[in-house]
Amino acid sequence: MPEYERPARAVDDVNAVTRAVLTASRLLVAVSARSLAAVEEGVTLPQFRMLVVLSTRGATKLVALAELLQVAPSTAMRMIDRLIAAGLADRQTNPDNRRETLLQLTELGRRTVADVTGRRHAEIAAIVERLAPGQRSALIEALTAFSEAGGEPPAPAMDDAQPYPLGWSLDGPALRDA
Repeated sequence: MPEYERPARAVDDVNAVTRAVLTASRLLVAVSARSLAAVEEGVTLPQFRMLVVLSTRGATKLVALAELLQVAPSTAMRMIDRLIAAGLADRQTNPDNRRETLLQLTELGRRTVADVTGRRHAEIAAIVERLAPGQRSALIEALTAFSEAGGEPPAPAMDDAQPYPLGWSLDGPALRDA
C-alpha cells in the first residue's frame, strides 16, 4: 500500500522505526570505523570487506571475488593489489589449473580480520551490557524480525567453528550493501 493510502498512525510508526534504525546504524558504523581504525595497516572499509570474503571463502579467483563484492574485476584487482602490498593477501597459482591465480589471506590478513572482528564484538557487547535485561530481550526480538524482513540469515555465534566476521553472509544483502 503506498504511503499516501496508509493510515496516519501506520506512517508515523514506520517513520519512527526508520529514524530509530538509522540512528542505530550510525552507531554501528561508528563502532565499525573505530574497530577498523585500530588496525595499523590502514585498511579501508571496502578493503576490509574483501578481507572478510577471503577469510570466509578461502582461496578465491579474482572474478569470483569481484562478483561477491559486486564490483568490477578491475576494481577488485586494484583493491587486492593494495592488500598484497600491505602483506594482508597474496596470489598463488591454482594447483588444479596452472593458468588460474587464487587470492588468499596471509597470516597477517587472518589476524587483522580476527582483531577487527574481536574489537567490534567487544564494543557492541559493552553497549548491550548497558541495557536492562528486558531491553536486551526486546532488542533481540526486534533485530531478529528486522533481519528476517530484510532477508538476512542470522549471524553465527562467536564460538561457531567458522563464523562470518561481522555477521556478513556470502550471499545476503549485508555483504553486498555494507
